[in-house]
Parts: sequence; C-alpha cells; structure tokens
Amino acid sequence: MSTQVERRTDNLPEWKTREVKEIKEWLSSHASIGICDVSGIPSRQFQQMRASLRGEVEIKVSRNTLVKLAAQNVEGIESIADQLKGQVGVVGTDKNPFTLYQMLKGSKTPAPINAGDVATKQIVIPQGDTGFPPGPFVGDLQAVGAAAQISEGSIRVTASSIVAEMGDVITPKLSNVLGALGIEPKEVGLNLKAVYSEGVIYEISSLDIDTDEYKLKFAKAVNNARSLS
Repeated sequence: MSTQVERRTDNLPEWKTREVKEIKEWLSSHASIGICDVSGIPSRQFQQMRASLRGEVEIKVSRNTLVKLAAQNVEGIESIADQLKGQVGVVGTDKNPFTLYQMLKGSKTPAPINAGDVATKQIVIPQGDTGFPPGPFVGDLQAVGAAAQISEGSIRVTASSIVAEMGDVITPKLSNVLGALGIEPKEVGLNLKAVYSEGVIYEISSLDIDTDEYKLKFAKAVNNARSLS
C-alpha cells in the first residue's frame, strides 16, 4: 500500500506531496479519527467551534483527494476514506469516539438563518422593544407575522409572535428581519459521519446515546447489586 501511495504522489506538485505527508503524520498521531460534514457553517461559527474544542479536538480541512491519498497509507483510516465526499473535515483526538461525539454535539452554535433554509424548529420574535426608530421596519415586521407597532418613539413587538413553524422554508424578507433583530434560530456544528478508533469503525447511530439514561441505569444496577448483597 505504501509503495502504491508513493507512486501516486510522484506526479503531484511538491506542495501537494508535502501536504499529503503532513496529513498522513497528523492522522497517525491521534487515537480517534472522525470524518464530519462542515457544509453550511459560517466562518465565524466555525472559528468559535475551533476555539471551544482547542486542546481536546483538532480539526483539519483539506482537499478530499489529498486526505484520501494520506489515509490510504495509514492502517485502518483508509476504511472510512469513502466518507470523504462533499464539504467535509477531519477531526482528531485522543478521546474515545463516544466522548468525541458528545464534544462535537456540545460545540454546536447558533447562526443566522438564510433565505431558502428550512426551519428546524419554531421561530419566535419575542415581545419587547426592537430598538429601531419609527420607520418602514415596522411594516417588515408585520409582513412576516409579528405583532408590531410604534410606541414611545420606537418600534415594539407587542406580543411574542410565531413567524415560522418547523419545516417552513424561510423567505428573504423573514431572513432579513431576523438578521436585523439579531435572532439566530439555526444551530450549526460539525456533524460526524464516521469515526475510526483502535481498529473499530463506529457508525454515528452507535455513538448517539443518552448519557443521562445510562447514568440512571448504572445507578439502578448499583443499588440492585447492593440490595442483593
């Protein structure tokens, strides 16, 4: 396998050959390697996630073809290389796959919702002063279904207003209104596709466990064992 990869990198430009080597060394230096979907994550939110995971999880984004070349020369990793499709990144950590999944799940952050996006939950514009002076924005609020009026020199939302239900497609006007109000109803994050660790490939369905439920079951088992003894 190594000879095949070396042969395939012979015809690459020097910078690509160097990057393949660096990626290979990087892949080999972590106990758990995951492939995750990074599509649709705005730059600001991506940097926030990187900062929140610093010291625990490293994120590498490179060309899929170069990562595949590097993965083919790392035992075990080549088995998840077929997940390198679309906009993906590679995450590396010394944590176990279950901890990695929970950490990435916890690193998800709010983000603005764009026109054409599908709402994943009910979107509400809360009651209160918008901070906007009297003007055409009151009409924009009313057009998207918010109860709004001009009062005491500013535009106010007089009652919490549902402006989208889960499954609704966001219109350009609603996207603009939510953006102007600083409402970020979309949650973005690194969505794992597969993880390789210690010779085992973990599908996401096996990593998505309810830790609270397992804690309760463990505590119940301990109590039962104590009662039995």
